[in-house]
Amino acid sequence: MLRIKKLDIFIVKSFLLLFVGTFFICLFIFMMQFLWRYVDELVGKGLEMSVMAQFFFYSALTLVPLSLPLAVLLASLITFGNFGERYELLAMKAAGISLLKIMRPLIILVCIICAISFYFQNVIGPIAQGKLGTLLISMKQKSPELDIPEGVFYSEIPDYNLKVGKKDRKTGMLYDVLIYNFKDGAENAHIIYADSGRMEMTADKQHLHLHLYSGELFENLKSQNVKAQNVPYRRESFREKHTIIEFDSDFNMADASIMSNQATTKSMQTLQASIDSMKYVGDSIGRQYYKEAIGGVYSRPTGLSKEDTLKIERANMSLYNVDSLFEAATLMQKQKILSSATSRAESLQGDYSFKTYTMDGNDYQIRRHRTEWHKKITISLSCLLFFFIGAPLGGIIRKGGLGMPVIVSVLVFIIYYVIDNSGFKMARDGKWVVWMGMWLSSSILAPLGAFLTYKSNNDSVVLNGDAYVAWFKRIVGIRSVRHLFKKEVIIHDPDYTRISSELTALTAECRTYISKRQLKKAPNYFKLWMTTGDDDDIKVINEHLETLVEELSNSKSFTLLTALNNYPVIPVTAHVRPFHVYWLNLLAGIIVPIGLFFYFRIWIFRIRLARDIERIIKNNESVQFIINENNNL
Repeated sequence: MLRIKKLDIFIVKSFLLLFVGTFFICLFIFMMQFLWRYVDELVGKGLEMSVMAQFFFYSALTLVPLSLPLAVLLASLITFGNFGERYELLAMKAAGISLLKIMRPLIILVCIICAISFYFQNVIGPIAQGKLGTLLISMKQKSPELDIPEGVFYSEIPDYNLKVGKKDRKTGMLYDVLIYNFKDGAENAHIIYADSGRMEMTADKQHLHLHLYSGELFENLKSQNVKAQNVPYRRESFREKHTIIEFDSDFNMADASIMSNQATTKSMQTLQASIDSMKYVGDSIGRQYYKEAIGGVYSRPTGLSKEDTLKIERANMSLYNVDSLFEAATLMQKQKILSSATSRAESLQGDYSFKTYTMDGNDYQIRRHRTEWHKKITISLSCLLFFFIGAPLGGIIRKGGLGMPVIVSVLVFIIYYVIDNSGFKMARDGKWVVWMGMWLSSSILAPLGAFLTYKSNNDSVVLNGDAYVAWFKRIVGIRSVRHLFKKEVIIHDPDYTRISSELTALTAECRTYISKRQLKKAPNYFKLWMTTGDDDDIKVINEHLETLVEELSNSKSFTLLTALNNYPVIPVTAHVRPFHVYWLNLLAGIIVPIGLFFYFRIWIFRIRLARDIERIIKNNESVQFIINENNNL
């Protein structure tokens, strides 16, 4: 019998509340970005509230699948970040519950979210995309709301330019009205100037009715003689004039079938059927083009008699010396032959260009449908992949709230978006195989999610800055400095008599090591990579030194503690071969650039080790002197 544990309910409830909130935040952000793209199509057109409501509703439906992955990533980061910050994750692990068991109820929940995302992609999304596309086309065709500004030309009315000097918004009167009518072309423009006027829309919202007062009309009359230098014109003065201008200001919905061929408006089943149909049509057209090319349709001259055509078909052109025939022709015949060949070549080029355009267009539509087919799966799957990135990251970072999780989420999503968009464009343009381009982002996110889940499950310090700083210092050669302070409570005092003799022995070991190793001398390049084994002598010296420093750190003397801080921290493996595996060292030596890098690095560390040994010897004398002084006191 299935039992739901209280811990699972607590985890699901904590995640679900955050997921709902982050989902609507992400959806709002994407809607604002989408609105910004089409703001020019909406502003200044007097669209009704019902049209705007449809626009926002359909755009929200199309953006749901894109908002779900980011919401899952952000919610999982915040949820597990809160668990880590409040030590709830630590308590769960202390109770013997692994990270994967903690994530198990959420994995089931995120799989349900993936199914919802796929349903939106495959069923609701195509319908919403078709409605939204039709609505956007209708908005673009909608004429802008008539609002003529003062003092500038207004060109939103087709074939007309209007300028109004001043407007009285209370009475609706227009003053200093100048109208240019370009219906018959710029050279035959009709110009109307009126001292005042009034403009109103007809009842059917298809025309503008202008009432003009005290003005003049100028019109060029079309000249019958093209070469005439003087073009007649007509000038008319009026006290009152009424004119009608065509201006469709009503919103007319475009035909819904205009979006039927778009890949975004089709389900996976319809996409596959469209791909098969386009492949069949493309193959048929390609075979037809191939038959025409092989059949010699393009190489046969036109305008020949039936007898000449039969002779050309029976003739074997390889038996004729075409160059000699051309040279034997007269100049007029050569010119005719070259002109005919040029015209046939240009005709072939145009024909091939058109056929290439047809085939490329069909191939592009096939790739576009295939990318959309894969996209419905990859975006749905990205919800699960983002969860396996966000949950471990939250457990590693252990920071809740909207600070660090938001920054990490945005960075991860930007990287995903760039990779996914790059793969999509490569697949769409035919530069990559379609499945390779569309699954590129998933193939990168999946190993990253597995790596982070493994590291978080093992309590790794993968995002601990101190670990990377220590690694960088070790590579570059920057070492730590001792910081010994006086202890408040000392259980055992140092045995100064024994330690003094130990320091003498350490000094003897250091001098023996220097004389034996000759560290300041350049090492033999070939011997360096061929020899095996580590430097055990320096390990013994370092262990001896650290033991003495640890015991002397219990001293109450501030002067002695200061002297102890002067002892260097010795990297015992930096002056020997870089790898523990013999064949890796041999390979590094064979690859000369890499070998030279390690060679000079080892040489530098050998010189520094020699100075450290000398420093230890000198500091031993200082410590012994302080110990003797303290004993005498």
